[in-house]
Amino acid sequence: MAPSILATEALLAEISTRLEKLPDRRTADLRHLRREFSKRLAKVEAGVMLDFALHLLQRPGIEYRFLSYELMAHHPAALASLGSKELLQLGRGMDSWGAVDMFGCYLAGPAWRQLQVSDHLIHRWAKSSDRWWRRAALVSTVPLNSKARGGQGDGQRTLEVCRLLVGDRDDMVVKAMSWALRELSKRDKQVVRKFLVEQQTALAARILPEVRHKLATGLKNPRKTKN
Repeated sequence: MAPSILATEALLAEISTRLEKLPDRRTADLRHLRREFSKRLAKVEAGVMLDFALHLLQRPGIEYRFLSYELMAHHPAALASLGSKELLQLGRGMDSWGAVDMFGCYLAGPAWRQLQVSDHLIHRWAKSSDRWWRRAALVSTVPLNSKARGGQGDGQRTLEVCRLLVGDRDDMVVKAMSWALRELSKRDKQVVRKFLVEQQTALAARILPEVRHKLATGLKNPRKTKN
């Protein structure tokens, strides 16, 4: 039954009850619950899925945001329907790195990669006064380059966003910049090396060693050796 007609409140209540019974609310447990509801909602239309996801976001707690984003990400029609308006609705209220990273990796990045939204939208986020939207712009580059997330590699679009935020010193943005460059380095080491040389005086100090170590060893940080 489509939740937009009769069952929305019942489904939301059921999810809340199921969450309350989870002792730790670990990611594995949340994902198990999400898979069940993905099966139950597999045949609803994209707009119905979006409406249900937005209802979930109205409830407090990162668990509801996780379920909202994963349900959208695993509903092909809903994911393919995302445009700038829908992403802004789904991103409303982001206030932690965890929320932003789910949004960028599950929804915004894939939609951008598939050209459902323009570069201009992501660049606008990068220029936002809100740290979380600036982080979202960088995290959205990860699905362009991550093989595990379906990326084929896109150095141009990735570095355009990085250049917009190269002087940002907000810790959440700096960490996302490092992540974006490290992910791109798996696809194109040369273009990342060139970018580091060009921007070495502008980038935050922590970024250079992390990305260089990733380029050299495939790891973010050196492993500590036992004495």
